[in-house]
Amino acid sequence: MKAGNLIPYWLQAPEKEVADQAEVTTMALLNHRHVFALLHHVVLLATKSHSFLNTICTNILSSPTVPQDPAMVAPGYRDDDEENQVPADLHALHDQELDDEDEENGLLQIQSAPDPPNRTLPIPVWLRESASSFKYRWVPLPVRKASRAVVDWVKGPLPPRVLKIEPIFPKIQQAPISLLDKYAPNRKQRIILLVTLYAAWFLTWSLMLKHHSTAGFIKGYGRPENVWCGASFWNEGNGCGLNGNQCRPFSSAHMAFRCPANCKSTHLLEERIVGNQSLRYQGLVVGGPRLEDPESIPIYRGDSFICQAAIHAGIVTDADGGCGVATLTGSHTNFEASESNGIKSTAFPGTFPRSFTFQHLSSSQAQCPTDSRWPLFVVTAVALVLLSVFTTSPAIFFFSTFVIMFLHVGLVSDPPNTANVYEAISKLVERFLPAAYISFILYRYCARSLLTGLTAQIEKTILYLGFCFIGALNNYTFAPLIPIERLTPHDMEQPGAPLALAIIVAIVLAIIISQIHFIRVSGNMPRYLAIYTTMALGLIILLILPGERLRIHHYILALLFIPGTAFQIRPSLMYQGLLLGLFINGVARWGFASIIQTPAALGETGSGSDGSGSWWGAKSPNVTAVVGPYGSNITFNWGQLPKDTDVDGVSILINDVERWRGYTDEELYWDQEEVTIQRRKQDDDGMPEFFRHVQ
Repeated sequence: MKAGNLIPYWLQAPEKEVADQAEVTTMALLNHRHVFALLHHVVLLATKSHSFLNTICTNILSSPTVPQDPAMVAPGYRDDDEENQVPADLHALHDQELDDEDEENGLLQIQSAPDPPNRTLPIPVWLRESASSFKYRWVPLPVRKASRAVVDWVKGPLPPRVLKIEPIFPKIQQAPISLLDKYAPNRKQRIILLVTLYAAWFLTWSLMLKHHSTAGFIKGYGRPENVWCGASFWNEGNGCGLNGNQCRPFSSAHMAFRCPANCKSTHLLEERIVGNQSLRYQGLVVGGPRLEDPESIPIYRGDSFICQAAIHAGIVTDADGGCGVATLTGSHTNFEASESNGIKSTAFPGTFPRSFTFQHLSSSQAQCPTDSRWPLFVVTAVALVLLSVFTTSPAIFFFSTFVIMFLHVGLVSDPPNTANVYEAISKLVERFLPAAYISFILYRYCARSLLTGLTAQIEKTILYLGFCFIGALNNYTFAPLIPIERLTPHDMEQPGAPLALAIIVAIVLAIIISQIHFIRVSGNMPRYLAIYTTMALGLIILLILPGERLRIHHYILALLFIPGTAFQIRPSLMYQGLLLGLFINGVARWGFASIIQTPAALGETGSGSDGSGSWWGAKSPNVTAVVGPYGSNITFNWGQLPKDTDVDGVSILINDVERWRGYTDEELYWDQEEVTIQRRKQDDDGMPEFFRHVQ
């Protein structure tokens, strides 16, 4: 019979020959091993490789003839957790063998398709669930199916995907490394180049910083004093003491000052009272020139921010800062509101004991260098870009970036509020030591796996280092755009905060979902679930602590999210660089602020509907009596002061200046349960006076 025939010759023979040939063929089939091999493959496809049927077929194949004893011992069932693999030692059915033997027997030629390599067929559900030793038979079948699907999804694909960045234009990106291999092939030469880069950066950067901190001279007034954007001549509330004696002198004094750049964006985070106005989330400038004469000398209340008032008066600019001379002018009445140079001042119709104005200096009289923050940043950026392009060592790149940017933020771009540069250095060292230990932990468990084996030098520089700059310069990038300083309910009251928070949450959720996908396909989902479940439980415990507020600083946000970037994809380069920059900015500028704070520390001192937290645990006094224009005194009667409160005394502020103070242990003040305040000036009749009580 030829290979192309479809009908065996014995089907075309006479009837007797057909019967004889059928008997012979049947015996041949029963005694031929390949028939059972063929049946074995069919059974495997029908039952999807179940181990029980595999064993039966294998036992049949191991015998030269059909087994005479039909009794066979079935293997034991296996539990759900055991994996089911197709036995690799079964005899394969070769097409050539079938062709040769079928040619002799006149059978149809059947060719088997090759099995796909390394493929395991799943066990059917009905066969899995029928095992008598199933552990969780009491769990409903739909629940078991759903649980199994969730577990399989969490484990991810098998085998897991290896995440690695393949550089775009690899020859161009690896050109700096090739250049370094050519001209500095050994380790000693590269160490010399690295130390030279460090020395060049530090020498240039430190000399420019010294010049910025100490240079400048104003003829007749001396060297200007560096002040921060929120500096003023008056302390908040009763901070200047009774009658303001701790803030004297009130007049006949001058101060040469230098303001940094970007002071216009400074604003109040907590409530500040000015007369009968409550200011929050805005600058503090009270007064200015007279409305009827804009060219008149501007007079500002003593508690105004000096640098913002100087910008309002046109003495310095917001972009570059500058120098000036402030002159104290003593008591002043009726501070008028105005808007100038992008700053709107507040009016105050009363009298304040300390006010100031500015001297107009000629260009030859003052020698004041402009703010050098951006030139210093250029020096820092150039050094780090060169380091990033020419090094493949994860440790050198990460720790160099951390140390250099920490120094830059703490002393140049966003230093803490200090009187001089030496105090700023002291604070910087205090915060650097614990931050350095945290940076080692971040490198060991997050950054090393991301940066190891990364050969995309230019992409690393743009994505990782570029976004690190964006995060470290938070006071120039995010802070002016996002009206949220602290994630507290109190701060959500400022205009635009709810919308900004909604946008931020949407962006963060999109990033988290994308990172979860890569975590899963890399097979790391179980480990990340354990890490972030622990973090979530810790935050929940802190959130429900009585008498405390959970405050997530941006350096804490960085610590929470950086572990989710510990695998090598391009988005992780961006996210980890940004989070590292936010961590540097948060610690270098504000220190390791606590993750929980009291409501009083966050400025939440206002009373609620029950008056708690205000006037001795009750509602604040409601003063409704009106004193006539010629009244000479006013009397307050508030009853006996409770002894079981935390209040140690009471202050009365008139026009935001403390005029009376009493303590609970001085019985003299509480015998008559009232206090009478005499009017201090009789020639200011008609001008309002504002009374405020502080406990």
